[in-house]
Amino acid sequence: MNLFEKYSQEAKKRLRARDLGITVGEFPTGPLNSITDVNGVKVAHSTLIEGSGRRKPGNGPVRTGVTIIQPNEDPYNQKVVAGGFVLNGAGEVAGMTQVMEWGLIETPIALTNTLSVGRVSDCVVKWMADKHPSIQNNVEVIIPVVGECDDSFLNDAVGLHIKPNHVFGALDSASSDLPLEGAVGAGTGMICCDFKAGIGTSSRIIKVGDHQYTIGVLVLSNFGVMEHLRVDGYPLGQIFARKLGSYSRRVNNYGSIITVIATDMPLVANQINRLCKRAALGIGRVGSYGAHSSGEIIIGFSTTNSVPRNSNKPLVHMTMIQDTFLDKAYQAVIEATEESILNSLTQAVEMEGVNGNRVPALDLVAVKELMSAYSAIKAPEGFEKK
Repeated sequence: MNLFEKYSQEAKKRLRARDLGITVGEFPTGPLNSITDVNGVKVAHSTLIEGSGRRKPGNGPVRTGVTIIQPNEDPYNQKVVAGGFVLNGAGEVAGMTQVMEWGLIETPIALTNTLSVGRVSDCVVKWMADKHPSIQNNVEVIIPVVGECDDSFLNDAVGLHIKPNHVFGALDSASSDLPLEGAVGAGTGMICCDFKAGIGTSSRIIKVGDHQYTIGVLVLSNFGVMEHLRVDGYPLGQIFARKLGSYSRRVNNYGSIITVIATDMPLVANQINRLCKRAALGIGRVGSYGAHSSGEIIIGFSTTNSVPRNSNKPLVHMTMIQDTFLDKAYQAVIEATEESILNSLTQAVEMEGVNGNRVPALDLVAVKELMSAYSAIKAPEGFEKK
């Protein structure tokens, strides 16, 4: 059994937050509790796990990958309305400048490690040019949306191990099924609050007026320190820090998080910007304070409002919800972001990477016991009396 198979087998034993009895917030989830609950959204991963021991640049060990989010079947010809927000900018989402200027996304969204952004962007261009000959024939310029976090604590990042076939494979296999979570795809080498983490996803269903809408979130989590970890509001990180004592951690909180929001709500770009700002509150609930060297970057889109690439009509008709009716959406995106991060932790397996650096998995048995103990706490006698 190779390392990839070993970690894959271990991952099957992991659970999502709700399997542990952790129910974040008030709103119900979609059928899969995933970003793919938003109709038309698809996700896929390419995961690279090879080698062990000392770092040999170019030769591993390798703990990295690519994650692809498809906003719809053809974002090139049917651009989705989009927006974003940067809480702290020690990170990168290539293509986001154009997203914020136009309020549109016209490519798949890719996530990967910091040093592979350029390569992944090149591959998305090649894939789209092959898929859409007009890009070549008409010399159309596209700028792919590619987000990153740094996985160099576990991965030989300078070795640039992601190749075109890894990116093409993920682009070609995007699915509306429940995506794999934890140490997969772009999340393979990521760490959150000093525990193994990576990819996580969640969704919420809300009703506004007579209409029901879905808000889905997918995160690439790589931020924070153990002492700050909170699970549904409870300070479990402090307990784990005392339990685990001293072990090799990242010295500085230099991690980041990329958050992708999808919704079928009819929103315009500025409303999506506002939705993205609220997702930052969900990140803070788990334990981020937007450290100096951490990048908390959020990007979002609506699948309902879109703009056709080729049209001889000067007007595009869109629908939008009045701003005064968006409070449920704000609350729901906070809940889904928080739960997505928790899923990235509960689904990830312990991993050893370059130079023997080891990152423990969150102890699920302990989490369940601690959460049960907290929920059993009763108010003191007479507490509710005035």
